[in-house]
Amino acid sequence: MIDLLIFYLSRPIVQYALIVGVLIALCSSLLGVTLVLKRFSFIGDGLSHVAFGAMSIAAVIGLTNQMLIILPVTVISAVLLLRTGSNTRIKGDAAIAMISVGALAFGYLIMNIFKPSSNLTGDVCSTLFGSTAILTLTGPEVVVCIILSILVIALFVFFYNKIFAVTFDENFGKAVGTPTGAYNLLIAIVIAVIIVLAMKLVGSLLISALVIFPALSAMRIFRNFKSVTVFSAVFSVVCTILGVIVSILAQTPVGATIVAADLAGFGICCLIGFIARGGAK
Repeated sequence: MIDLLIFYLSRPIVQYALIVGVLIALCSSLLGVTLVLKRFSFIGDGLSHVAFGAMSIAAVIGLTNQMLIILPVTVISAVLLLRTGSNTRIKGDAAIAMISVGALAFGYLIMNIFKPSSNLTGDVCSTLFGSTAILTLTGPEVVVCIILSILVIALFVFFYNKIFAVTFDENFGKAVGTPTGAYNLLIAIVIAVIIVLAMKLVGSLLISALVIFPALSAMRIFRNFKSVTVFSAVFSVVCTILGVIVSILAQTPVGATIVAADLAGFGICCLIGFIARGGAK
């Protein structure tokens, strides 16, 4: 087993998968804490379906670099979703459900009508569940992922205090003159970028797991925002590495295996939190 693992880890495609997986897990976990605390966890689900719809259009028109359509469309949708959820009669959860279902149906309909490839079922399955896409990454795609991930992490670190303020007391932030709308917009755009990057890792249907599970797992043990954020990042990276390695060795779907690792980790954190609270009493 060890020899087999060493053999796989020496392959560039596996190295690429691990690099991209770690970066995406780190980015998604950082913003995941904020989204969970703001009761906007499923924005990742809605935006992932928008990205699926955009990918369908890119596939139909034969774009070599699908990111040229997927990224702008997802970012614009994130901005519209934020404004729709905040300033109109269609509030957060309803807006997410409407965009999510509509984009998913539109994308699948487009792919069925125009059939961009002979293996439509395989393409759709890979896109939705991340079956093999992470193991087909090229060097340029990894470079793009590294650049965008560094940008996301830098923005989070630089605006950490503002994001903290917007997360916990947005009304107070407005009262003291903080442009909360601008920072909410920044959060939405960053999440959109993360969603686009994560599609190849776990697929568009499972992306929310990367956002929600690490944050909820950390909250079972810690109460401090910084501690929750740090633990969430570590938890997400460990589960992703474990999921990628297990999926390669066991020949299971990468995305589903990563989510299973997150779910198992969540169960362990719940147990630790329960024991800790019991010990405190």
